[in-house]
Amino acid sequence: MTVITVNTPTGRLSLEQRRTLAETLTDAVLVPEVGQFAPPARAGFQVHFVEREPDMMAIGGRLLVDAGQAPDVMVIDVAVMDGDWRQEVRTEVVERLLAALAEACGLPSPSPAWWVNFRVIEEGSWGSSGGVLSILSLLESGVFTEEKAKAIRAAIAG
Repeated sequence: MTVITVNTPTGRLSLEQRRTLAETLTDAVLVPEVGQFAPPARAGFQVHFVEREPDMMAIGGRLLVDAGQAPDVMVIDVAVMDGDWRQEVRTEVVERLLAALAEACGLPSPSPAWWVNFRVIEEGSWGSSGGVLSILSLLESGVFTEEKAKAIRAAIAG
């Protein structure tokens, strides 16, 4: 289970860019999370696009509406279930997310005003379908590589 929320100024992303990002942002997290490209795992991912008016966002202490040529601001919040999120895996996810955004926006590199927040939801703190979910119950789904499933079990066992 993963939720990716993309916060942008109103009108920053076109419908086509959002369509592209719905898939590429999902895969940017999915591949490092399960250890392989596994399209069936996409069902456990949600991408939300949230737009804010320029008078509802600020950078450097100034509202975007007052900034003249405002910087290209975006905040991407990623919430994932507890698992194998060693620093190198988190780094890979953040880099993949920023690269996917740059590509969808037709830019050679990400804007320095695009920020990613990566949050791990502690085991036992994610709910759906009327109860609490565990990443451990998802390991038998067949989407995780054996190596990744072993790393997740070890990470959860602490």
